[in-house]
Amino acid sequence: MQSHRLRSEEQQQHPLLERVAGTGSFREVSARVWFIQDGCGMVCAFITWFLVLYADFVVTFVMLLPSKSMAYAVVNGVLFNCLAVLALTSHLRTMLTDPGAVPKGNATKEFMNSLQLKPGEVLYKCPKCCSIKPERAHHCSICKRCIRKMDHHCPWVNNCVGENNQRFFVLFTMYIAMISTHALVLSMIQFFTCVRVEWTECSDFSPPVAVLLIIFLFLEAILFLTFTGVMFSTQIQSICSDEIVAERSKSEKFHRDRRARWERMKTVFGGQPSLLWINPFAGLRLRKLITSRTLKAGPEFAV
Repeated sequence: MQSHRLRSEEQQQHPLLERVAGTGSFREVSARVWFIQDGCGMVCAFITWFLVLYADFVVTFVMLLPSKSMAYAVVNGVLFNCLAVLALTSHLRTMLTDPGAVPKGNATKEFMNSLQLKPGEVLYKCPKCCSIKPERAHHCSICKRCIRKMDHHCPWVNNCVGENNQRFFVLFTMYIAMISTHALVLSMIQFFTCVRVEWTECSDFSPPVAVLLIIFLFLEAILFLTFTGVMFSTQIQSICSDEIVAERSKSEKFHRDRRARWERMKTVFGGQPSLLWINPFAGLRLRKLITSRTLKAGPEFAV
């Protein structure tokens, strides 16, 4: 505990620690499939998929297919389903991507001695997973691992949001907010249209069933839009106000912080601004999956 308080600017991480912690490239990390075997998280992930597919069902079969305007049905159907696919793909990438787990069990006495630390160099050990913790790594009690640049553990994606999957989580919240907004607009248009005419003419379902389906979709869209809107803005703010950047730019704070925010955005989303920033399929490599043994020290398995 005393080493934490007395740490000075000369005390820094051992240069071998980054290699030990496994800070691989985005492409290397994306090649692995990561899954947390947590009951609550799996139920929440299932509910998320169910609600998105329910919204797609109501929009397609209750609102658009019975529409007399072919152009209205086709344009809105294609747009909504494309956004739904992007949202669910972002959810899968967030859930199945290693968020930045630190190798556990490497903080042994023999390994520490092999690093040949110099005077003033400080390493931190996690007592829960017995791993050497890099800077800004935090232990997740659900994943039972230390996660690099861990933001939080989200049960709705059944995973931690960390260094390697933060981009996918931002895309997930963005696309969910977009389809929620689209569903709200379509619900209001459908409701007012059916009020002016006979309900039997604007939907293939009976009036009570159609009303209940549309009302439930309307409430779901409001809930999703509120939740994902807050999460999206929080994540963007977290990316732009990186703590390490703020510590390095105490002088001329406004000018350097502004430039550092843009660099941080490029780091998280990958390179210069392009359509790849909003593409959850970017970096995906389809390969033969060979299931490995479940690790005894945690609830996750990697493929």
